[in-house]
This record gives sequence, structure tokens and C-alpha cells, in this order.
Amino acid sequence: MKSFPMFLKMTGRRVVICGGGAEAARKARLVLKTEARILLVAPVLDPELAGLVAVGRAGHVATAGPDTFDGCVLAFIATGDVAEEDALAAQARAAGAVVNIVDRPEACDAFTPSIVDRDPVVVAVGTEGTAPVLGRSIKTEVEAMLHPRLGAFAALAGRLRAAVAERIAPEARRRFWEWVYTGPAFDRHRAGDEHAAADMLKQAIAAGQAPEGGGRIALVGAGPGARDLLTLRAVRHLQEADVIFYDRLVDPDVLELARRDADRVFVGKEVGACAWPQAKIDAVIVAEAQKGRRVVRLKSGDPSVFGRATEEIEAARAAGIPIEIVPGVTAASAAAASLSRPLTERGESDACVFVTGTCRPGDPAPDWTALARPGTTLCIYMGVARAGEIAGGLIAAGVPGGTEVEVVSQASHATERRACATLASLPQVIRDEGIANPAILMVRHLKSAAAEVVYPQSVA
Repeated sequence: MKSFPMFLKMTGRRVVICGGGAEAARKARLVLKTEARILLVAPVLDPELAGLVAVGRAGHVATAGPDTFDGCVLAFIATGDVAEEDALAAQARAAGAVVNIVDRPEACDAFTPSIVDRDPVVVAVGTEGTAPVLGRSIKTEVEAMLHPRLGAFAALAGRLRAAVAERIAPEARRRFWEWVYTGPAFDRHRAGDEHAAADMLKQAIAAGQAPEGGGRIALVGAGPGARDLLTLRAVRHLQEADVIFYDRLVDPDVLELARRDADRVFVGKEVGACAWPQAKIDAVIVAEAQKGRRVVRLKSGDPSVFGRATEEIEAARAAGIPIEIVPGVTAASAAAASLSRPLTERGESDACVFVTGTCRPGDPAPDWTALARPGTTLCIYMGVARAGEIAGGLIAAGVPGGTEVEVVSQASHATERRACATLASLPQVIRDEGIANPAILMVRHLKSAAAEVVYPQSVA
């Protein structure tokens, strides 16, 4: 590390910006986030900078004089003339200022980081001037992770620090602040109810301790595989969880987003060898929540799409445990994105049906006659092992054997595979390509291709 990161107190301090163009304006926007006094040095100012002078937010001189940099803590130089910039930099350094010359990292004393501003929470990302585009890219990722209301909540909590110091015993303060930033008060504030959040914090301070934490369960969709397809809410729950129960199909990269000290319990199910029956999973997630822990049940895809969410919701409610569903990108959406083809096409398919190809033992097969109507895209989950039965059922329901079927296995994974078949050739193509679950079978029963086909009536 060649540069030492530090946050400077800027209230009332003097910053000089030399230059009157777009680059100088960019630096001015950054400094305006602080309470520094700004002096602009340029013969002519662009309209943005001239506006700052007009409203009294910045001073202005046409050229640098002997006292221009007196009392200056930071100088930004962006005139575009190398000789002039070097002369201004020497004058600023002689006055004791730290100098940044725009687009000349080798001549800088300090570099401007990419900033995520959730005042009073500020995150700065620096690359020592070597990769500013990368710094901005990292900033964008951090920006997405931090809730827009984070700064306002941190400011609220900060205003209560003196009251906490007075009413909360020193040995209890760590737990209290953990409750503040991970508990229901923050949830209420994020939801927009600032008054309720403030009341909860004040009541806890008055009581002299954080409330006993009640456990909660979140059914979180891990998406189809790629971790950058997780929702921001899913990431937040992973980072707050005390224990995570995860499925076989959850990508290990997704688990890397969890807090390091969270317990991680594998509850995956292998076909024909299930060490974790659903009733057992229901029992353990409820038991952990009853200990006051924050439980994440991490499921591949979307918990509400063939994810056995009903059983877990009912178990939580029966035990009086709060439960939340965090949706994820389902495999059908990921497969369509991978193929660069929409799930619906105007004029050709105006319906999209998600259906499982593997029902519970003893349950009847889906009613293909009712499902496979012209203008429908059928997204069949867990259908690879029963491809022959599915194809036969659809053909018997009147879907032409030449209908296009796209197969996507491990959608969004690095190991993703694709195959294209007709309905009639589907079982053979799956065998020849060696495709296994998890996979989506996408049957596109287009209106134009089905116009001349007569369909049997569905049996009620």
C-alpha cells in the first residue's frame, strides 16, 4: 500500500480548485459534499461553477496571486496546461497544501477516491490512481449493497449515543449496538417508518438494555447459480444471518456473501438418498429461530417456485416465528436470459406456464391437455428424467412433434449447457448430450405453428 487512506475534517477549511472547465466542476461537486470553503481560480468559469459563485458557495479569482493558497489544506489543479499546472502545484505545496493534479497521477500528492455517500457513513474506494474505472465499478457494487436510508439511520443512532452511554451499562453496549443495526428498528427505518424506529430505540434506551431478540426465519432465493443474480435483500439477509440452511444446488460463491461467523448447515436432497426429509428441515429451522437466532433457509432459484416453501411457512407460523420470503431469479428466467430469448413473444406466445415434471410419488402427472394450448411457453422444471413421458403426454395432448424445445442445464453457472430438440426427438437428444438435472425444458408452442392443429378437449 503506497497511499494511506484517511478522512480529513473539512468544516471551515479552505480548498482551492484551479481550472474553470468540466474537470474542475467534477472536483467541485465532490468538495461540495463537505463543509469546506471553496476558491475557484480561472479566467473563465463554466456555467456550473459560475452558479456556485453566484449563490455564494464558492469564491473566485481570475489568476493565482501570492496569497491564493494561504491556509489551503487541499488543492485541485485542472487547467490542462502542464507547465501552468506544475507552477500552481509548486505554489500550493509551498503553502502547505496537499495537491491533486487531474489525470496526472505521477504528479499527485493524493488521489480522489470513488465515494459512496450515505452521510455520515462514507465509503471511499481508491486505486492509487492506477485504475479509476475499476474504482468506479467497485463503488457501484458497494452503492448497490448499502440501503439508501442507511445514512439517515446511522445519524439517528448517532444522536442517541450520549443517551446510550448514560443508560446502557458498558458491558451491554456492544450487544445493544448490534441490536440497533441488525434488529427490528433498522427494519422499520428501511421500510420508511422513521418515527417507529426512533421510538423503538428510545424505549430500549429507557429500559437500559436491548430487547431480548426474537428469532426469525427468511426463505431466501439464491437464484439459479450466478451470485450476481441475487437480490440486494437476499445479500442483506445472508450478511445478518446467524445460521444458514442451504440446498444442494446453491452455488458455493453465494455462501461467500454470508458473514464469516454464521453457521452453515447443508440440507440438500439427493434423488433416492435423502438424509434431510422435509419434516426434519422444518423442525430444525424452527428450533434455531426459537433460540432467538436469525435463520436463513437458502434455496436455489425462487423459494415460491417448486421450493417446498409452504411446509416451512406453516411450520414457522405454527410456532409463532416471524417468517419472510425473499424472492430470487427462477431458473426459467435465467434460462431465457441465457438463450437471449424472452419467455413470451407478442403475437406468438402470450402465456408462460411453470410446471414440474416430477410430482410426488403417487400424484397424477400434469394435465398436459389443459396446459399446452397454442400461444404458450411451457417451462418444465425437473423434467429431464421423465423427458420421454413428458414428450409423449404433450404430443398426445395435440402439441406437434416438431415443436421446438430448448434445454438449458445449470442456467447461469460456468458449467451451463444447452441443447435444442424437437418434442419428438427430446428424449434422444437428452440421452445423446448427457444432460442431467437441474435443467429447464422450454417448450415453445407458438400460435403460428399450431394454427392448423385440432386439439383434444381437456377432461374435467
